[in-house]
Amino acid sequence: MTYPTQPTASHFINGAYVEDDTGMPIDVIYPATGAVIGRVYSATPAIIDQALRAARNAQAAWAAMTGTERGRILRRAADIMRDRNHDLSVLETYDTGKPYQETSVVDATSGADALEYFGGMAATLTGEHIQLGEDWVYTRREPLGVCVGIGAWNYPTQIASWKGAPALACGNTMVFKPSETTPLCALKVAEILHEAGAPAGVYNVIQGLGDVGAALVADDRVDKVSLTGSVPTGRKVYAAAAAGIKHVTMELGGKSPMIVFDDADVENAVSGAILGNFYSSGQVCSNGTRVFVQSGIKEAFLTRLAERLKGAVIGDPQDPATSFGPMVSERQLGIVEGYIANGQEEGARLVYGGKRLAKDGFFIEPTVFADVTDDMTIAREEIFGPVMAVFDFDDEDEVMARANDTEFGLAAGVFTRDLARAHRVAAGFQAGTCYINTYNDAPVEAPFGGSKLSGVGRENSKAAIAHYSQLKSVYVRMGDLEAPF
Repeated sequence: MTYPTQPTASHFINGAYVEDDTGMPIDVIYPATGAVIGRVYSATPAIIDQALRAARNAQAAWAAMTGTERGRILRRAADIMRDRNHDLSVLETYDTGKPYQETSVVDATSGADALEYFGGMAATLTGEHIQLGEDWVYTRREPLGVCVGIGAWNYPTQIASWKGAPALACGNTMVFKPSETTPLCALKVAEILHEAGAPAGVYNVIQGLGDVGAALVADDRVDKVSLTGSVPTGRKVYAAAAAGIKHVTMELGGKSPMIVFDDADVENAVSGAILGNFYSSGQVCSNGTRVFVQSGIKEAFLTRLAERLKGAVIGDPQDPATSFGPMVSERQLGIVEGYIANGQEEGARLVYGGKRLAKDGFFIEPTVFADVTDDMTIAREEIFGPVMAVFDFDDEDEVMARANDTEFGLAAGVFTRDLARAHRVAAGFQAGTCYINTYNDAPVEAPFGGSKLSGVGRENSKAAIAHYSQLKSVYVRMGDLEAPF
């Protein structure tokens, strides 16, 4: 099958597509039909070595360029990405199953935003001067070296760009491994960066499962690892990186709370709950899947939510009218079905959805449970699918304690018209990314990341620069130097 912007080989190394069909074959499956639409091959040890050698060999010259020169290339890549937004969005939909209505405004566009933002910042990455009498110290902000990026399957274009843009802006080079479930989009990011002027070897993409990721993380040529994935995967990658004392950024999972007080605008709160549970068919790490609704508006909230969900257009994700697509894979669909069955067995009240659709592909209805209690499995574990759990609460102190009673700390949101309460609650959340009267906004200008088991470090914003660079201090003595003997 052919489709727009189809990559021409499995890997992109040293400025060119590279194929090695001796690696394990990985079928590319279109989630809307279950059909195999392509095949890539897992990176062999030779391919892994080739990619790391390319990145290492390119790094010194890339770092020696001025920030302005590197930034110009990143900004040019952003322009190319925007010019090709339609084709890249079609490819993203084939890769993930997400509706074109969504991919056309979120995925390549947010990738371009990251390239533009960090491209503009590259020339500003300076040190400082510290006067010490007649002596002085100056600092230099320097790249780390070779960075490895390991991506998740829910936002392949965005994640490849979110990791690559700050890394390259700082003078690093990158080897990126996308999820084996969505292997296509990162190849186009690499192709566009090279077309925009990034020298060969600056940004490389290789395919593979966990064994390829493990080989990359353990390699002595790697200085930094950035992972987007699950907590179990994060534990393994963090431990492996720690063995080499490598720099690490971890953007992991969540079970985030969304609190709706009875003075909230119900329509806006329902919009927030839809965005925080059903966008990307619920496959978003920061989703607010524990929705705490104050008892005074609980029934009004559920009634309006059910009405709005009836308006979801479920169907061909390439149709711009479709607003709700399939799960990314049959495996993920099975996981979600298991959680829905578990919620019913444990006594939660199913108020909407819950069924797989009788059609090709991996479609399941948006699903809402009410009367959920804090000890239920669907209240404790990350589902990563379109399953919302609605809880009752009465007062602020109670709900804050319950909202924070989780091992995760990625995101949290509050809906209220009370300005003082909004900021008080946001300050009280044990989460790295919080929202007031909105949910899941992720502009590149704002830091994104979690606390507790949800991660280490931050992506996006000026904060990302600290995670892709290091400071060198240089002490300059202006006079004679004394010594005790």
